[in-house]
Amino acid sequence: MVKRPTLADVAAEAGVSRALVSIVIRGVPGASDATRERVLAAAAQLGYRPDARARLLRSSRSRLLGVVFDVDGPFHTEILEALYPAAAALGYDITLSARGHRRSEGEAIRSLLDLGVEALLVLGPASPSDALAAQPAPVVSVLEPHTDPRLSSAATDEAAGIALAVKHLRGLGHSRIAHVDGGTAAGSEARRLAYEQLMAEDGAQPLVIPGGPNETDGMKAARELLALRVGRPANELPTAVVVFNDDAALGFLHELDAAGTAVPSELSVVGYDDSRLAALAHVQLTSVRQEPDAIAAAAVEAAAAALEGRRTHTLVPPSLAVRSSTAPLAAVAR
Repeated sequence: MVKRPTLADVAAEAGVSRALVSIVIRGVPGASDATRERVLAAAAQLGYRPDARARLLRSSRSRLLGVVFDVDGPFHTEILEALYPAAAALGYDITLSARGHRRSEGEAIRSLLDLGVEALLVLGPASPSDALAAQPAPVVSVLEPHTDPRLSSAATDEAAGIALAVKHLRGLGHSRIAHVDGGTAAGSEARRLAYEQLMAEDGAQPLVIPGGPNETDGMKAARELLALRVGRPANELPTAVVVFNDDAALGFLHELDAAGTAVPSELSVVGYDDSRLAALAHVQLTSVRQEPDAIAAAAVEAAAAALEGRRTHTLVPPSLAVRSSTAPLAAVAR
């Protein structure tokens, strides 16, 4: 086994004392610029990396953030990838704990607390506010907006996201716009309420089709929408649909294709998340883009603030990625 370089090895390579190397590695004052450059060059040449475990043992703080995520959670992968650099930028490490069909959110949280995490970042929390607020570590709700003063949150501005989708469709001439909701998934209620409010403001009749966060839910919702077409005139049917997320939209598109319904000439479809799926060549889904880097940064900043006794609630503005699943209203559908 190759021996891991030590502080003493770096000191010998740079020709300085171990104390000076320690000063440079810790980034504290006490070394000249020339010495600092020499030490860092020696560390890089030897492949030296500080022992994080030893540093934590010497510290009274773990600087460890625990992240709870759902194994099937839409958009969770994108957030997890963005959390690592966001945490590192503020001097934190993260550790993960999954919840799923065989493991509750409470169990996931307890395992993180046993590891000594300083704060908890819960992606799309399923637990009620009282249960989250009762945890011995500060909790940040990620992807699910919260106004509870006992919690912190970092999420997309869902109302703004739905408004982007609806405004885009209206700009293409669509007025009969349906919404496939996300069931009990995080963000579902906020998106549905935003859609219903926009329809009311425009004097339009809302049509909410029960759905969920995965492809199967989208396929089921498409079948329900297609059933509405039977025996009804075209001028009463939706010409555009805003689907809860891209996963569900993919199933929705698949079912439409199987039924021979052309997208976008017969029906325009908008997803949500702007996930990797949306940009696939055979999908090209117009989608509301959540900003994972900004959400992750806001979540880590919220955790750091909570550890100082401050609770913050951040809504990150989304954007819209326009692709070929939406088009101007066809004359035949008017």
